[in-house]
Amino acid sequence: VAGRGSTSAAARTGWVARRVAVRERDRCFRAIAGTRIGDKPYVPRGMTLDERVLSLAVILLAVAVCGLAVWVALLQRSERALRRRLRRIVPNVPGGEAGLDEILDTQVQRADALSTRVDALVRLQQELETALQRSIQRIGVVRFNPFPDTGGDQSFAIALLDRIGNGIVISSLHSRADTRIFAKQIANGRSRYPLSDEEQDAIKAALGS
Repeated sequence: VAGRGSTSAAARTGWVARRVAVRERDRCFRAIAGTRIGDKPYVPRGMTLDERVLSLAVILLAVAVCGLAVWVALLQRSERALRRRLRRIVPNVPGGEAGLDEILDTQVQRADALSTRVDALVRLQQELETALQRSIQRIGVVRFNPFPDTGGDQSFAIALLDRIGNGIVISSLHSRADTRIFAKQIANGRSRYPLSDEEQDAIKAALGS
């Protein structure tokens, strides 16, 4: 009898433990599913959202989306306006519908080519100026008659000088018997050879021109 009583008590204890376990399991399942436990609703802590807060959040999100849409529209409009301006400035862009990067790259290449051509023109100008300084720019002519028996001013002296007064003076003496021609080098308006009055007058006339 004692053995039977102890067995019955153990069975009741096991049955009670199983019932408690089943109740706890059902309670956890209902809590997870959001059902009521007894008379009170189960709400997890830290997850309470007020309807006003939720509505305000939705309104703020809608305003942010609208603002973002307006900003994107303004950017697209600005991009189209900039593209039109670039088309007016650079009408002949290779490739037709080129992007801003391609247009700027084309302009940089054109600017580099233009800079190279300008440098070449500057060098050519300097070379021409150097050559021009040594070219004949000043001319003076004096006609005269050195011989009384010769009619008219058939003799002459001509000075051919560059910008700084370097060059030559040529004299021609005409007579009935012959004609003599003399050439003398000029440096800075002077010559190491003796100059006649007519030759000096020709040089002065050239330097004054």
